[in-house]
Amino acid sequence: MADLSLNEILILITVLVSILAFRNYELLGKLLMNPYLINRRQEYWRFITSGFVHADFGHLFFNMFTLFSFGNMMESVYNQISPGNGPFLYLLLYIGGIIVSDLPSFFKHKNNFNYNSLGASGGVSSVLFAAILFAPTQSLHIYGVIPVPAVLFALLYTWYSIYMSRRSMDNINHDAHLYGALYGVIITIIIYPKVLMIFTEQVLDWLRGF
Repeated sequence: MADLSLNEILILITVLVSILAFRNYELLGKLLMNPYLINRRQEYWRFITSGFVHADFGHLFFNMFTLFSFGNMMESVYNQISPGNGPFLYLLLYIGGIIVSDLPSFFKHKNNFNYNSLGASGGVSSVLFAAILFAPTQSLHIYGVIPVPAVLFALLYTWYSIYMSRRSMDNINHDAHLYGALYGVIITIIIYPKVLMIFTEQVLDWLRGF
């Protein structure tokens, strides 16, 4: 454990808790996001614990692979821009993203006992979009095969989340993706305002190449 980064420790904990909850519905019920129980019983821990359980192995793998791909980078960036405060700042980004991304669902469904959600998508979106601010022209792969510049991916991701949220045709909490991403951008700018200049300069250089 001593050789693992904070991001890798979070991934390990999430994998272990998620796998345990796959077969233990009582445990899952105590951890997932249920706005009604938070509102009526003040079970506020669910804002955090819901990010450590997942619907299935595919859901878990996608989130943890994305977190592994970009989380170590952001943890390293925070360690460099604020030595000694890196771990706290990374937790503020990731855990804060999980909490903030659940708030819209909480206010929308706080009187609906049957509404549940789970997964680290909000926190993962926060980390991903924070990373995009620092490296907007790096290539990301849609469906793992289609390379696109990160800044273009961010625009497509935002449009898709808004579109699917309005349609409400699946069981995915697209609001969590959207608000997690927005939180990641805002908190990173607050922590390190110079990132706006870094982002702008890289995008302008990239555009000049056309």
